Amino acid sequence: MQFGRTYEEFEVGAVYKHWPGKTVTEYDDHLFCLLTMNHHPLHMDTNYAEKTTDFGKNVVVGNYIYSLLLGMSVPDVSGKAIANLEVESLKHVAPTFHGDTIYGETTVLDKTPSRSKNDRGIVYVETKGYKQDGTLVCVFRRKVMVPTETYIKERGGEQPGRPELKQQEK
Repeated sequence: MQFGRTYEEFEVGAVYKHWPGKTVTEYDDHLFCLLTMNHHPLHMDTNYAEKTTDFGKNVVVGNYIYSLLLGMSVPDVSGKAIANLEVESLKHVAPTFHGDTIYGETTVLDKTPSRSKNDRGIVYVETKGYKQDGTLVCVFRRKVMVPTETYIKERGGEQPGRPELKQQEK
């Protein structure tokens, strides 16, 4: 299984479709709200959402959708990253509701070698998230510092620090 890419493996214009999608449950939404202390009734109070909002039901907190898409992109984009440098923009385009399934895809917009170290580069990507019906719900752009193949080789290969299985004595 692919887990991230080196600088050389990114191509401007490439599109990575993240799989599988994730169906968002009420539990997911409430747990994220509780963990982040976001107690807005739009997310937590069904009675409030039904009676006083334009949506007529709870809306999933947008930062959960962003976090979900960021996580979905790790195997394709940042699994080998040295650092996430910047989130340039984040747009919540449409609401997500409990029971919606989120899918994501990332497009490589640009890549530039590091000016200070020749064993890494900066990749500029845009990730889009959409629901099961194709409705765009979230878009964000970010810059990720990724290693070159040289960086990986100099630090022990693809999985440095992974312990080897010891042979059992009989």
